[in-house]
This record gives sequence, structure tokens and C-alpha cells, in this order.
Amino acid sequence: MNGLRVAIPAGIALTLVAANRLGHTYGATAAERATPLPGDELVAPVQCVCTHATTIAAPPNAVWPWLVQMGWHRGGWYTARWVDRLLFPANRPSADKIVPELQSLRVGDFVPDGPPQTRCGFTVVEMIADTAIVLRSDSHLPSSWRTKGLARLDWTWAFALFAVDGGAHTRFVFRWRARMHPWWLRVLCAVAVVPADLLMSRDMLRGVKRRGEHAVPM
Repeated sequence: MNGLRVAIPAGIALTLVAANRLGHTYGATAAERATPLPGDELVAPVQCVCTHATTIAAPPNAVWPWLVQMGWHRGGWYTARWVDRLLFPANRPSADKIVPELQSLRVGDFVPDGPPQTRCGFTVVEMIADTAIVLRSDSHLPSSWRTKGLARLDWTWAFALFAVDGGAHTRFVFRWRARMHPWWLRVLCAVAVVPADLLMSRDMLRGVKRRGEHAVPM
């Protein structure tokens, strides 16, 4: 019985450590994690960095339109419906087709990440056609925390496309970088946000991959 009492907490701790590690690195090589991406300079000194990647059997220009239309109640974030229902039940299903009216994204545009009343979302700070989109936000904490100065979060999402195999395939790299205050928010990020990001980012990568490959003419 004593051994069981020790083994259960140890198993939970190891699971959390593994989830945290994968939440920082899922799918990305060491070289990709070390490679600078557009937007890296915006959050400095950085306190949390997560880099994820996947290979898509399509050229970057076939993947790009899916990235341009991302956002809450735009094209969505391409996560599975069961993930949306579990974590964000207000989300609509992600688009399974290119939406022409969502293809005019520009630097300075607002990309929502929640209902309008939350004022939660990202500002587009950089776009390089067929190559990269960088989003930045300081609105992902409850407004009462922000207005009272209880907590601050400054983070970027960078989506980068690298042509591989002579341009026939794409290496899709997603990185988020964050700086936050106070200390307890950094702890919350480590024990909850990063493990949850493993689920969301992995599913988003798979969603973009499926859509990008489906759009390639046979």
C-alpha cells in the first residue's frame, strides 16, 4: 500500500513533465526550435516558448490560404470538433474550404479569438506571402485582471511555411512566445497552458495538414 501511495503521485508527476515537454516541442526538430522565426523579436525577454511542426504534402502556396482565414468565427483554428466542444464549446466548426471573403487579411487587422464582448484576439503584425503570419495579443486574460493591473500577458503566434523536397512539400512550423506577470501566471502557464497547448496545437497542425493536402489537385 505504501508503494502504491508513492507510485501514483510519481506517475502523475512524470505524466505532467512529459506533457509539458511535448507541449513545448511537439513535432519540431531541435534545429527548428533553434531557428529564428518572424516575430521572435517582439516578445523579449521571453519567458515561455513552444515550437511545433509538421510536414504537409503540398507546396506552401496551397497551405497559405488556410492560414490567412484563421480566427474565431472566421475559418476557425482547424481543431477537431470534439476538441472544440471540450475546451471551447462556443467555437463553430472550422472551415473545410477556402473562403474568398476571408482572404484579404492585412497587417493591422484584428483576428478574434473569442466572442466580441470579450475583446479577445490578435493583431496581425507581420505577413510575408506564402511564408509567414505573425499575430500578437495582450488581450487573452480577463479584462478585470488587466484593468486592475493584476496580471499581464504579451504573446505572439507565428505561423511559418518552409518549402521542402524541391517545393513539393511544406514544413509548417508554429511557434508561440510569451512574457507574463506575476509569478503565479508563469506557474499556471507551465502546469496548465503548455500541456493544454499540446492538445490544441497538435490538432491544429493536423487540421491544416489535412486541408492543405486535400486542396492539392490529384
